[in-house]
Amino acid sequence: MSTIDPALLSLTAVAKAIADRQVSSREVTQACLDRIAQWQPKLSAFMALEADEALAAAAEADAARARGEVRGALHGVPLAHKDMYYDAGRVVTCGSRIRRDWVATTTATVLQRLRRAGAVRLGALQMAEFAYGPTGHNAHYGAVNNPWGLDRITGGSSSGSGAAVAACLTFAALGSDTGGSIRMPAHFCGVTGLKTTVGRVSRAGAMPLSQSLDTVGPLARTAEDCALLLGLMAGADPADLTTVGGEVPDYMAATRRPLDGVTIGIPKTFYVDDLDPDVAHVLEETAATLRREGARIVQVDLPDQRRLSAACQIVLAVEAAAFHKAWMIERPQDYSPQVLMRLQNGLAIPAVTYLEAMRWRGPALAEHLAATSDVDAVLAPVAPVAAPTIVESDVGNRPGAEAVIQNLTRFTRPINYLGLPSLAVPAGFTRAGLPVGLQLIGRPFDESGLLGIGAAFQRVTDFHQRVPQLI
Repeated sequence: MSTIDPALLSLTAVAKAIADRQVSSREVTQACLDRIAQWQPKLSAFMALEADEALAAAAEADAARARGEVRGALHGVPLAHKDMYYDAGRVVTCGSRIRRDWVATTTATVLQRLRRAGAVRLGALQMAEFAYGPTGHNAHYGAVNNPWGLDRITGGSSSGSGAAVAACLTFAALGSDTGGSIRMPAHFCGVTGLKTTVGRVSRAGAMPLSQSLDTVGPLARTAEDCALLLGLMAGADPADLTTVGGEVPDYMAATRRPLDGVTIGIPKTFYVDDLDPDVAHVLEETAATLRREGARIVQVDLPDQRRLSAACQIVLAVEAAAFHKAWMIERPQDYSPQVLMRLQNGLAIPAVTYLEAMRWRGPALAEHLAATSDVDAVLAPVAPVAAPTIVESDVGNRPGAEAVIQNLTRFTRPINYLGLPSLAVPAGFTRAGLPVGLQLIGRPFDESGLLGIGAAFQRVTDFHQRVPQLI
């Protein structure tokens, strides 16, 4: 272990190394802090870094292990998360000016569960203002830069999470996905990201954006890492009555399944339309790889995805505006122009239009499930392009802002509207060296199936193992 930088290990690998006493929690935490010192000035991935507290917690974790006390699967593993998960006694900015100094009085259920598993807190990660932006721009705290190209966007709203995992500053990070905010940073930054089924993971103590679309999930280096985290976080929570009960599946076991007998569908339209040539090539090569590993690849004819995307936009806009209404009246000057404009657009949508969009969700899901009844998952791009530059995507308050945003999110929003799980995996690189991710879309609560396919793909590819170099 002395010849390997422990910060470059996967989450599951570093947890095992600490458990086997090949390396201490303090050594691992210091390795992460060393990388943060190098990368943070270039990336701006962290909102708050708690180095002294992290080292003290790591030393205490090592002392506990020496006493024979093992707290859980993440004992002594340092992690950092998106700055929207409430942690009692700590400032949680939600990427906003309004909450710049707001101190949480409760702790998010997911943080409690990861802490009980032994995780060490490194700090909080940057994000788009109130999680309402797909690029990673933030008018209050600055953009987060992509470690694969410092002039490129990370994707949002989990911008710091994507950048920090890609640069190996943290082994994993929680994000949130309401319209693509886990999958887009995963795609643009070259990491693995899991959007969970609505109801699979508690949202208690997470800043809300859209009450019926919000989901909590991890960004990490591998599908196996995501499986480990999901197993620790999933399950019923009395603080969030939208969560489902019952036994939590063994997600780690799912990652060891072969692809024999698995059928994967590739959409005939929409997700394959107007793709950048590099993205189209990655999709073709990934399908070929999965076929060689035993999967059956077929085409699927999906219902009109444009209607789903439009309906998602209506629901998101109205529910976000409802949450922010009081602040928009009392403190409009404390929003960035772009976020304020998007929130105000939500106020202009009639109640009848919102209710129609909500009523159609059930029939739309039934139609989707009927169309995909013969496949285990659907394979599609996360976005039609690799990461654009920060400058060309800095749309601000211009009239074309929503068009730029819609293009980046047109392959993710339908999945949020239907409430389905989706796993984004690194699947290749463009000729310019930028990551390209693809998403596997599954049936409700079949995260196991997606993680199994993702892990099988990662056993025979190395895209998820590549690490950007600091220039």
